[in-house]
Amino acid sequence: MEKLTELLSNFSGYIVYEILGLEQSGLLASALHYFITTFILISILVVVVTYVMGIVTSYLPMDKIRLYLERHKKSGLGNILASLLGAVTPFCSCSSIPLFVGMMQARIPLSIALSFLITSPLVNEIAIVLFWVSYGWKVTLIYILSGIILGIIGGIILDKMGMSEHVAEWLKEIKPATNNTIANQKSLMQRFPAINNEAKNTLRKLVPYIFIGIGIGAFIHGYVPQSFFETYISESNPFAVPIAVIMGIPLYIDAVGVLPVVETLVDKGVPLGTAIAFMMGSIGLSLPEALLLKKVMQKKLIIAFFSVIGIGMIISGYIFNLIF
Repeated sequence: MEKLTELLSNFSGYIVYEILGLEQSGLLASALHYFITTFILISILVVVVTYVMGIVTSYLPMDKIRLYLERHKKSGLGNILASLLGAVTPFCSCSSIPLFVGMMQARIPLSIALSFLITSPLVNEIAIVLFWVSYGWKVTLIYILSGIILGIIGGIILDKMGMSEHVAEWLKEIKPATNNTIANQKSLMQRFPAINNEAKNTLRKLVPYIFIGIGIGAFIHGYVPQSFFETYISESNPFAVPIAVIMGIPLYIDAVGVLPVVETLVDKGVPLGTAIAFMMGSIGLSLPEALLLKKVMQKKLIIAFFSVIGIGMIISGYIFNLIF
């Protein structure tokens, strides 16, 4: 992933600085470079995840998995398993959505699918390593646990709020795939036309929102100075943590990309918990994610999702500040 990002960054740099001839220090160049790199990267991830999920769901006994998770829904085990799955998958908030769609198509309970969707972008393997190097194993462990716990509790709370009925209508109308004996005997090539059609339908709905959302994020990335964030989330402000979460929402940065910003904020005197709250807001509640979720969730569910998870992030930020 890191090599791909570097390759795309170089490609974007060639377009922006060589072909278009923009100055590297210019705000437009920074925004455009960010947009090209991020749009191509996210598009690749979304395409890959969409097709991989289509292949996986074609072979997996989704009915059995759904029944297993439903049986353990009341105990919370299904949410725990989904959150752990999110922790070990290297997806950002936008590229987690195709997998979330696959879960919904398989009729896996919403609370369990949401536990995956919440945790997946928050806990990233590369970010874990970088966290360990920069802040030690204690901070890293609390960071991992906070992401997993937030996913578990968030999914359960949203279910208790009765949000299960507020997914997009097109998801409700899709019939879950059945794994009968004949279907299981099909080769991948025989399955591929159906997988391809389903993937194209999903991508057709998501790609325009990727374009719009990342465009907004690129504008903020290029034109809003970092000093703006440092001014409003300093240690002296008791509301710095919620402000940090809110400030992070318009951005689109994955867990790895935001870590240099976190380190800079900490170096400038911003408390660690406040900086991590900003990080959680940017990678777990980004504006591009909200635009993508608009195609798979109704407005009421999106508002509840952002509210519950945002409150959880704020609480996590204050706890981090108390401990460290």
